[in-house]
Amino acid sequence: MIKVLLVCLGNICRSPSAEGVLRQQIKAQGLAKRISVDSAGTASWHIGKSPDPRSIDAAKQRGIDISELRARAVCSQDFADYDYILAMDEDNLSELLAMAPDSCRAEIGLFLSYSSQASHRVVPDPYYGGDEGFDLVLDLVSDASQGLIKHILKQHTL
Repeated sequence: MIKVLLVCLGNICRSPSAEGVLRQQIKAQGLAKRISVDSAGTASWHIGKSPDPRSIDAAKQRGIDISELRARAVCSQDFADYDYILAMDEDNLSELLAMAPDSCRAEIGLFLSYSSQASHRVVPDPYYGGDEGFDLVLDLVSDASQGLIKHILKQHTL
């Protein structure tokens, strides 16, 4: 089983959206018994809370239900448990790299490094903007999810 952890700041907008999209694509390709996905935040402000209602609505419009997800913070055990820990932006990537113990086995990087599009290097935080920001997040993470699955299938015997 390949384990993927998707990370943003509060785990209420970008990373739960990415978790829902990636989980849907994994299931659609019949890989649910081979690849698992979770999400977390580098900050602990929202632990136990549902995703932002705008994230839930935007995902629902695409047939993805993220309403049952609950925010959690990245913990030290994650660096041993996951194969990929992928940040939505540079700030969270820096936090992850600073948190990672020397014994870290996970590949830590930017989620959009698996994307085929070139217009965005990071997933912008939609929290303080309008609804279109949540749609952009879904577009970007959908593309990156496809690329990540291709990468995993190429790199690992599943």
